Amino acid sequence: MLRFDRRLVHHFDWVMLLMLLLVSGMALANLYSSTWNGGDSASPVFFKQMYFFCAGLLAIFILTAIDYKEMESLGYIMYAGVILLLLYTNFFVHTVAGTQRWINLGFFRLQPSEPAKLVLVFVLASCYSRKEVRGGYRLRDLLLPGLLTGVPFTLILIQPDLGTALMLGILFVSMTVFVQLRWSTIGILGVLGAACAGVGWTFLLKDYQRRRIETFLNPEDDPMNHGYQIMQSKIAVGSGGSFGKGFMEGTQGHLHFLPERHTDFAFSVWAEEWGFAGAFIFLSCYFFLLLWGINIAMTARDKFGVLLAFGLVMLIFWQAVINLFMIMGFLPVVGIPLPLFSYGGSSLITTLLAVGILMNIRMRRFQVQQ
Repeated sequence: MLRFDRRLVHHFDWVMLLMLLLVSGMALANLYSSTWNGGDSASPVFFKQMYFFCAGLLAIFILTAIDYKEMESLGYIMYAGVILLLLYTNFFVHTVAGTQRWINLGFFRLQPSEPAKLVLVFVLASCYSRKEVRGGYRLRDLLLPGLLTGVPFTLILIQPDLGTALMLGILFVSMTVFVQLRWSTIGILGVLGAACAGVGWTFLLKDYQRRRIETFLNPEDDPMNHGYQIMQSKIAVGSGGSFGKGFMEGTQGHLHFLPERHTDFAFSVWAEEWGFAGAFIFLSCYFFLLLWGINIAMTARDKFGVLLAFGLVMLIFWQAVINLFMIMGFLPVVGIPLPLFSYGGSSLITTLLAVGILMNIRMRRFQVQQ
């Protein structure tokens, strides 16, 4: 699988690498500030994230040496591996804070639901690229893609991890709409989606998950309990003003008013310390990276590359949008991190692998498909 083509050096995606380093540099600076405990050095959490980033960066360069088309055949093998990891997590891992999400490997706690999102993009891209459907996909054409999504969706929902499970559903919808559906199929799926939402609210959601949604609709009803996170996040974002309070000078984060300040609400710390100007610069770099990913999808050499690149961009885009809307109070708190920015080894490695595959697709756009 490893083949060195000198033309790849000339086609190396320096733009994507530059944007990745800019975004990751801002993320690491923010993590340093949000986890600083007043000592002379950075926190252990910061150093751990640095190790994850270096490992992910190395993985990117390894990925660029492998033709993404050759990875297609490994998609279903990776899918089977992820399903086994999710089953192991659900049945053999000790419960932490009421959930079963992490496998303790000693040096690293693996969260299988994170690579599950990446693997799902692979198998859906492979599934859709192999089947040509004229006039749009019918409902029966979606049975296999729906099954491939439904199995990990159910296993992750059981953990329980509603946010990640919903991300799998969003990825399925995004990629399915992209390959074109018949209007009749869209109507049927809309009715089924509404029905599933009603059944889920009544029978599947746990009490704390319902409270999160109710708190989102009216956080002031319970400001010292379930509405606390949203209200403190809004205060942090709003208090940053035009140019922020300064690096490591944010009060909401450093005085511990803001919970989960290095994970789900990491961007709240950034907005407080750097203000509107800093938030605008960061988001400009972040979404330029995503726009560059869309450009990669548009210029890919084959259908599989187009679908794979599009799915990877959607994987990062929807997590980012949901997280940003969450911290500003426009969506309920569902525990979805901001890719590349929130602390978390599994999330960071998964996102870096996605970026590496995007670079891989762009580097090989000049090659003629045999």
